[in-house]
Amino acid sequence: MSGMRRFLRLSPGPVAIVSSPWIVVGAGVVVMVVLLFVALGTYREPDPAPDGASAPPALPLPSAEVAPSEPAPASSPAGALPGLSARASGLPPSAATPSPSVAPSVGSTGGPTATRSPSRAAVTGRYRVVQSFDGGFIGEVSMVNASARSRGWTVRLEFSGGRFVTAWVEGVPQGTVRQSDDGFTYVSGVDVRPGGSVSLRFHMERTSSTPRLCTVDGVRCGGL
Repeated sequence: MSGMRRFLRLSPGPVAIVSSPWIVVGAGVVVMVVLLFVALGTYREPDPAPDGASAPPALPLPSAEVAPSEPAPASSPAGALPGLSARASGLPPSAATPSPSVAPSVGSTGGPTATRSPSRAAVTGRYRVVQSFDGGFIGEVSMVNASARSRGWTVRLEFSGGRFVTAWVEGVPQGTVRQSDDGFTYVSGVDVRPGGSVSLRFHMERTSSTPRLCTVDGVRCGGL
């Protein structure tokens, strides 16, 4: 029995560690303190910059360059016809208004013929009263030759009643007078040069100074 007790006896080292846990805790604390001092020794603060030394210049950040945008090409209206603008919707004036110079008409043979509008009168006249007095007045028809060649002229004047006395042209050879019950007709005795003018004066009595009719070569006088 005594031999067996000696066999079962444990070594004092492991038994002491198991029975005294504070030893393990103390050893851990010592190890941690040692590691802390080691860490503090290896930590070094960065040396401050020496006096008078300037900090390195900051590098500029790259700026984003914006490429200029190209203007979008103006789109032309689709289906535009030549001679028409985008704002006008009608036809061009040449297509909308035909020339009125020649008008078709039907001739005696049944086919269409061309008739032209009457041209502007070569000699035109303008009527006015030169002088009025008791029982009558002096009238005048001033004429201008607007054509490119010399021309004669014929004046026709009609009044409501009254009496025709005389008619004359100043400064040129006199023409021919044909009197009628309601007025007179005067045919020139000399042609009027291109761009020239002439005046016919006449004396009427017992009638109004406004004629019922005044024509030069069949065209109505102005001034009435």
